[in-house]
Amino acid sequence: MEEMFIQSDEQRAILETVRRFVAEVVTPKAPALDAMTDPAAGYSEEIVAAADAVGIRTMTLSEKYGGLGTDSLTTAMVVEELAVGDLGISVVMAQTLKLAQIMEKALNEEQQKRSLAIFAKDPKGVLAIGITEPDNASNYFLPFPTPMRTTGERTKGGWIVNGMKHFISNGNRASFYLVFIQTEKNKPMAEGMTCFLLERGRQGFTIGRVHDKMGERLANNAELIFQDCFFPEENRVGEVGRGFDVLARFFPSSNSYAAASILGVAVALHRKAIDWAKVRVQGGKPLIEHDGIRAQLVEMKMLIDASRSYIHRACWLADHQDQGWDKTLGALPKAMASQAAWKIATWTLEIHGGHGYMKEVGVEKLVRDAAAFLHSDGVNRTLFLKAANFMFN
Repeated sequence: MEEMFIQSDEQRAILETVRRFVAEVVTPKAPALDAMTDPAAGYSEEIVAAADAVGIRTMTLSEKYGGLGTDSLTTAMVVEELAVGDLGISVVMAQTLKLAQIMEKALNEEQQKRSLAIFAKDPKGVLAIGITEPDNASNYFLPFPTPMRTTGERTKGGWIVNGMKHFISNGNRASFYLVFIQTEKNKPMAEGMTCFLLERGRQGFTIGRVHDKMGERLANNAELIFQDCFFPEENRVGEVGRGFDVLARFFPSSNSYAAASILGVAVALHRKAIDWAKVRVQGGKPLIEHDGIRAQLVEMKMLIDASRSYIHRACWLADHQDQGWDKTLGALPKAMASQAAWKIATWTLEIHGGHGYMKEVGVEKLVRDAAAFLHSDGVNRTLFLKAANFMFN
């Protein structure tokens, strides 16, 4: 298992490229984009194109499509480094990297030619997945035996789809989507949901509002609206009614990528706390010379290191499931990392005193970002229940 804790030369080279990209491209632009009033305006196609230029956008694809074929562990490392620069950019890339990885495994050859081959050549191309609905969010994580509200009616050559998804990361920006539709009317979603490939621009498919979020503002989340939208049979992914099998089989690292994103925010907060504690003098000496502050900074490091080890273990085992994969690893790393990040956020805010509450220091943005993953990619309480079901049912 030592592979999880020792970076290879290739990983070090990739991460150095990502750090340089973050320093030169993301960090200078993030504050202004975060401050945009229009939620759609926080997104930057230029940053996505710059990520493509250095090989980040397509790195999980195989060499066949011009990628590096990075494994889950390396991808999580990249996602964390991106989030140190900005959470939204990390989410835009994490969704795209994850779905590219999944689509190359789950789609048949013809579907890949119609989607991945095009996506790989588009320097601004990103990907999205449509599951969450206004009435179904925690429901599908558990899953609760209720059907999805977005439904597909059988017709000649395919399905007529009606309904809506919301909170979809990259929803208004993606060129291709994996969408989960209830195709078996009277069955619970776990038995009646089917996965489909969706191309942008399909008749009957439109983008609704872009959600105005508290944080993570460089990533757009939006509604997907289906009004008598025809999904042809050739766009079906996997078997009819077996959409949950696609999730279970091809998404083992999804939770860990989310965990890596929020861990990057924790790292950025920790660095700010240390830097401030070194220069801020109170009680006649720098804060870092006060025992309580010193101990708190070390406890932050412990939480970050422990969360990272958990994420790396989950990623490595997701790719080597015969070495001891545990299904709770598909639910708990994000819960752990997000709780650690939120604790570190509040402590960093306290260490900065009134200065932390003022926008110019930059802690305020990170606190807003840190709140995102208490629920994103699954409400933590729901993920604990999901893990409990894996353990005890």
